[in-house]
Parts: sequence; C-alpha cells; structure tokens
Amino acid sequence: MVTPATAAERPSPSAGPVPGAETQTDVLIVGGGVCGTALLFELARYTDLGHLTLVERYDQLAQVNSKASSNSQTIHCGDIETNYTLEKALKVKRTAEMIERYAALLSEPERNRCVFRTPKMVLAVGEPECSALRQRFELFSPHFPAMELLEKAEIAEWEPHVARLDGERADSPLRPEPLVAIGIRRAATAVDYEALSQSFAAQALAAVAGSPRQVDLQLGSRVEAITPETAADGTTTFLVEVRPHHPGARSQPGDPNAQAAAAPHRIRARHVVVSAGAHSLLMAQNLGFGLEYSCLPVAGSFYFTPDLLRGKVYTVQNDKLPFAAIHGDPDVRSPGQTRFGPTALLLPMLERYRPASFFEFLKVLRLDLSVLLVFWQLFRIADIRNYILKNLLFEVPWLRRRLFLDDARKIVPGLQLADLRFAEGFGGVRPQLIHKGEQRLMLGEARIAAMPGLAFNVTPSPGGTCCLGNAVTDLEAIVERLGCGFDRQRLEQELYGATSPSP
Repeated sequence: MVTPATAAERPSPSAGPVPGAETQTDVLIVGGGVCGTALLFELARYTDLGHLTLVERYDQLAQVNSKASSNSQTIHCGDIETNYTLEKALKVKRTAEMIERYAALLSEPERNRCVFRTPKMVLAVGEPECSALRQRFELFSPHFPAMELLEKAEIAEWEPHVARLDGERADSPLRPEPLVAIGIRRAATAVDYEALSQSFAAQALAAVAGSPRQVDLQLGSRVEAITPETAADGTTTFLVEVRPHHPGARSQPGDPNAQAAAAPHRIRARHVVVSAGAHSLLMAQNLGFGLEYSCLPVAGSFYFTPDLLRGKVYTVQNDKLPFAAIHGDPDVRSPGQTRFGPTALLLPMLERYRPASFFEFLKVLRLDLSVLLVFWQLFRIADIRNYILKNLLFEVPWLRRRLFLDDARKIVPGLQLADLRFAEGFGGVRPQLIHKGEQRLMLGEARIAAMPGLAFNVTPSPGGTCCLGNAVTDLEAIVERLGCGFDRQRLEQELYGATSPSP
C-alpha cells in the first residue's frame, strides 16, 4: 500500500527559493494539474532521481481544468463513449484502469476521496440510435465483459427517471419511444481530479520521505522563460526563470518588499516537461516549437437539477459533431444534485474565468489560411454549424435554461424547467488543436517533443483519464536520457496489473 501522507507531507509550497538564486533539479515539471502531478508521483515512486521540482502558477494544485468544477469528473473507459472506435476504446481502457489500480494502493479514506463507484450507461433513443447501439454491443462486449444490454424495463430498474415519464412513481408509464442502453452495473466511474492531483503530490512526497531525495513543490510560481544551454561536453540543461505569481495582488509603487517578492529565481534542470494544458502550446510556440498547431478552445457549461440519477447516463454521440454529447451524473462535490452537460462553446480564452487569457489565445490561434480552411470545413457542415449557433444561445441567461431543457429531456423526460438551474462558475476549456499542415481538427492529446530533454503536453479529454499512462511516456523518455534507475517491474505490477516481470 502507498504510505499514507502525514499532515507534514501533504502538498504545500516549499519554503521558497531565494530571489535571484539558481537551484539545481533533475526534472522540472511545469503544471500542477492531474497530468503534471501524475508524472511527479511516478518519478518519485519508480525512479531514483534525487531532485524533482514541480512549478504551478496558482497557490493550490489543480485549479484550472483539473479543478472538480471544471470537468465532467469521468473516467473515460471507452465502454459508453460512442465516439470511440474499438481501437481507441481499448487503448483508453488500459490507461483508465491505471487510475483504479492507483486508488487501490491508497488508504480507504483517501481512495474514497478521489474515485467513486456508481452504475453507468449510454442511452439510445429512437430506432436508428437503438440499432446502432445494439451493433456496438455485439462488437464491444467481448472486450468489455461487464457490459449489459438493457431493454426499456431494465433501464427503468437502473434509472427510473430515464425510462419512465415520471420517475418518482413506480407505476408511471414507460417512455413511448424506442429505448436501449449499454450499462455497466458498478465500476469506478467518477473521479475528483482535483483531489487526485493532490493525492499524487502527497504520495510523491511520501515516496522520498526519510531519504536524501527531494520533491520541491513551488506553488504560486510562474515560468517566465526556458532557455536550453549546451555545455562544452555536449550536455544540454535548461535554465528556467520562475517568478512568484499572485493573481489579484496589489502593492504600492516602489514598495521594496513587493519588489523582492516579485523577483525571479532560476532553476537549472536536466529535463523539463510542460503539462500546462493550453499554456503548454503557448510556451512551446514562444520557443519556436509546435508552430504547426493552432488552438480552438471549446468551453463547456453545466446545469444542476435535484438528485435524479443514480449513476452516469451518457447519450449517443452524433458522428458529425466533434464535440461531446450531453450526459447526466451525480456531482462528486455536490451531494444531492445531478449535473447535466456539457454544452460546447467556442470561447476565445485559454482559461474559462480569466479574461486576460484572451490575449494568450490570440498568440496560439496563429490565424492564417490553413486555420480559416478548418473553420470553413466545420461550419459548412449543417449539423456542426447549427450546433455551434445553438450552443451560443445556451449562454444567454434568459434563454439558456429553456433551450437546454429540450436536450436534457432526452435523458430525463419528466424534467421541468423549475428543476433546472445554470451551474455558475462550473465548466472549463478544452484546448482542441488544429493541425495547420494537415488542415484538420485534432480531437486527442498532442505531445510536442521539442528537443531531447524538453517536451510539451497538451491534453484535452480524455487527458485526465490517461494521466498515468501519458506520464509513463514522459517517464520512459526521462529514464532513457538521464540514465537513472527505474523499477519497471514495480510500476507494471502496481499500475498495469502485470503478474510477471517484463522480459
């Protein structure tokens, strides 16, 4: 079992570097969300590197897209995500299971704070969707043995509010339209990615406790510059300038204390990994890397209702739409409420509730003919064009509940307008990338391997699900380059469930 984190080992800022000083570290991770902290955990637990540093702009971990209110709190296993091919579903399933295996290493209270087990299903409404879902069950069920094909009466047993016109009454009539669902009775379905990030950092600290090794968390710190420097012997290190970052802080002009607090310090790292969402692309392009990409930020909004669902209920994806279909789920941080969404809004910001990120968006947009052609390809498809315009209306205060009600009734037919309220402050931004050379919208994550020792990760959904798997990719690159010790057998046994050593 992972060593329980004591109060002294819980994630907290380091004592703080001396302004103007230069410190040394083996690996510097930029970004304290679930992807950055997953890598920190793996490096601390499975390698013998002596000094690891994580730099996060906010004063707490996981305050952007990994924040509990900013995402769908879902482990995407590929079983109920109908926009996944079988190949992608099996790939995601392997990395999704790593989160459950990690959770099994934790104490029960810590595990219950991070991962939640509920039923889940994907619901088909109408004959075309039902026929497609039956075919999908035949193809996928041999690879996902926990799948069950649910007819209307069985759906009513699992989720009364979904299959009945009035879910409060057991004698209420079933919905008239054809229904079928693929269900998983009980599985690890939901994650508080904010709590998971904090757990990764706490366990990284616990892994080095009592040894000369060190994990340094520099919270409230912003990376200003990354400069590769090659020594005479050909060894490349990276000089990283870090400055304290305190959003909203105010000081008087000429205040020497404020000037000292804002003074930068430098970290010389043997290897740097940037896992900072859309800001990874911004930082890469500032160094001249990843210029083949543009960024299309897609924001999601949510709505709350009373407690209507026992587990997650997804809907069938429209193949013509590159955005997630809405779903309903119990919110892990708001007991007694069901959260519906997300909507999809093209938002010119890298962070949903930070207006200054509009100017950062302009930098990564890199608008040119290739980007305009991708926009044209999207908007010329009627389904996509109408969907985008409709989702714009979802942001209009008076209209949004009325418009969203029609969509939510696909899941809960008896839902009333009075039950629905906009979830203020909820929702994040997915940095969907555009590959300019190929003139296409990319729907998965991207890893920009800028040069040996320097990588930038951009991880929209299912980046949270794949955090431990993606971290292994960076870990293996670090081990190969730095020549450090690596307990591969332990990692594969603990996170992949391997029962015998690797050949």
